[in-house]
Amino acid sequence: MADPMKIRAANKDGVTEVKILMSHEMETGQRKDASGAIVPAHFISEVTATWNGKVVLQGEFGPAVSKNPYLAFKFKGGAKGEKVTVSWVDNKGDKRTDEGTIA
Repeated sequence: MADPMKIRAANKDGVTEVKILMSHEMETGQRKDASGAIVPAHFISEVTATWNGKVVLQGEFGPAVSKNPYLAFKFKGGAKGEKVTVSWVDNKGDKRTDEGTIA
């Protein structure tokens, strides 16, 4: 299982800005190891963020996204103390869900 995501969320003037740092190797399937064998593809394929049970971001990643991806987005709504939940699924079926508190 990957390390926890670092999630920062802040509300200003009715708009919440969320910043996420995801811990994942994000292998493309094109790199070779020291012995010349191809390293199998292993990357985040789906990302979902929710607030109060409502999906505020849903997206798909592919093998071209860098190691330990950073994602930032904004949505209308949110208040100090409320939670934003972020989940991802990778191409091997591994999953991770973490939440951050809106400041």
